[in-house]
Order: sequence, then structure tokens, then C-alpha cells
Amino acid sequence: MPLISICIPAYQRVTYLQRLLESIRQQDYTDFEVLVSDDSRDDSVKDLVDQFGATLPIRYVKNAAPLGTPANWNAAISQATGAWIKLMHDDDWFSRPNALSIFAKATSAGRKFIFSDYDNKYEENADFVQKTDLSSAWKKRIIDEPMALLAYNVIGPPSVTLFHRSIHETYDERLKWRVDMEYYVRLLQQERGFFFLPEKLVNVGISHSQVTQSCLYKPAIELPEGRILLEKHGVAVLQNAWVYDAWWRLLRNMKILQPAQLATYGNWPDAIYAMQRDLQAVPFNLTRFGPLSKAFMYLSYLKNKSLIRKSAA
Repeated sequence: MPLISICIPAYQRVTYLQRLLESIRQQDYTDFEVLVSDDSRDDSVKDLVDQFGATLPIRYVKNAAPLGTPANWNAAISQATGAWIKLMHDDDWFSRPNALSIFAKATSAGRKFIFSDYDNKYEENADFVQKTDLSSAWKKRIIDEPMALLAYNVIGPPSVTLFHRSIHETYDERLKWRVDMEYYVRLLQQERGFFFLPEKLVNVGISHSQVTQSCLYKPAIELPEGRILLEKHGVAVLQNAWVYDAWWRLLRNMKILQPAQLATYGNWPDAIYAMQRDLQAVPFNLTRFGPLSKAFMYLSYLKNKSLIRKSAA
């Protein structure tokens, strides 16, 4: 049993996958396996994996039919034999040769969930690097109330994480846009703690080909997923101001200002309709200015807290 299983759900993008595999081959830590779960309809991924067979402890699994995101993530994880699971998207890669050894050393810290800092690298602008930082305030906030992650994913994509195989949570296959955030919520509700590595150990590739980019501001995707979150975690999550703000921004950014727009996607809690009415009462141009939008949001939050408690009872 290796210490770490690096699980890679793949789909045809061999140029990205080659970059990731090269970064794995350069690691100075060796107690790991690589497992590639392939959704491709051709043999391009298999042919690439075969090229690394002599230099990496790598296994290849071809899915009988494409599973899609995130079912292929779960499939890759289910094949792992390591004590720790490191899911890596094929367009992300390790930022330095000692990255995996730093992750491995952290496994002795006594936590079952580990994640590192990272840099966003944009395909369309190679010179632009979006740096990320996890503040001490947000560290405390997501421990006290994991649902706050639905407002801001301060952990990052799955590629920056490492979790112990005794954690049996799986990614909700009904979700695409908020699938990682919702997974982290359940994991932190179970573990109530994590170990954070402040080093930037992973480069996260950002491009238009990503599933998450294709979901952004699409009501047909974001609203049904929002309903699933409310059904799974309850209306009571709106009592958290950060979560309330996330819903406020969701409705604002997609201009979901009429009850009929919501009704297209089923029945909603009274608190969501109340929030929508408050948003509709504010001139839209004012809500586009961040500080003003926050102020109006907070007034709406205070006004509707009792309704949220009633709906959650």
C-alpha cells in the first residue's frame, strides 16, 4: 500500500495531462501510485500513459462509458489503494519537485484533511498569475461554520487537497458548479478541522474548456444546484450572513428578480422569495456597486432572519 494515491480523472486533454504527469515524475518523493481513470472515447490518454509506464508507478483504467464530472472523480478515488487520496485534475500540476514530499510530511500532523495554497494560471494570459491567500479569519470561519464555504471557496479546487482514505464522503454526482464546495462542507462537518500548508504547491490551470467555467452564471445549472444544496443542508444555512450573501449575489448576478424565474426551477423556501423581493426593490445599478450591494444585502438579512428561523423549524 503506497502512502499516497494520486487519482487523475482524464478526458482527452493529453497536452494538459502530459504536463501533470511530468510534474509528478519530477517529484523527489516516491511512496505513491498514480491512477488514471479515463473517460475518453479514443486511446489518446492510454497512449500517453503507456509512455510513462517505465518511469512512474501508474495504473490506467478505461471507463466502459464516459462518466462525466464528478462521477469520474469518484471512480478514480474508488480504485485507489493508498492510505491518502490526492485527486488531481488533468489541467493542474505540481508547482515544484518537493511538493508531494511536503504533502506527505503533513500526513503526520494528526488531521485527515489537508490542503495547500496555490496559484491560478490562466491559459489565455500566461503572464498573469492570480495568487490566493487564506486569512486567519477565514480559517476560523470555515471551522466554526463550514457552510460559509458556499459563499467563498477559500479552500480551492480538489487538486490542492489531500484526504485520508477513512473519509468515506463522495462527491455529489448531481452537482457540477458547487460540487467541490459542497463536498468540503460535509467533510468539515465530519472532521471539524484541517491542516493548511501555506506553501503554493499546486498550479491550477484556468481555461474556457473547464466544466466550472461553462457553468458560470447559467441559471439552468446554478439554480437547480442551489435547490439541491437547500434540500441537503436545510434553509437554516441562510442564518449565516455569508451564505445569505452568496444567495443574494447569485440572484443579482443572474438577474433572477421575478418569482416566475425561480418557479421555472421548482418550489423555493419563503426566505428565498423574500430575498428576491428585497433585491427587486433596489435599483439594479446600485446593486452592481459592491459596498452598496453588501449594505442592502445586510438589511435584507436582518429583516428576514425571523422568517428563515420559522422556515427552518
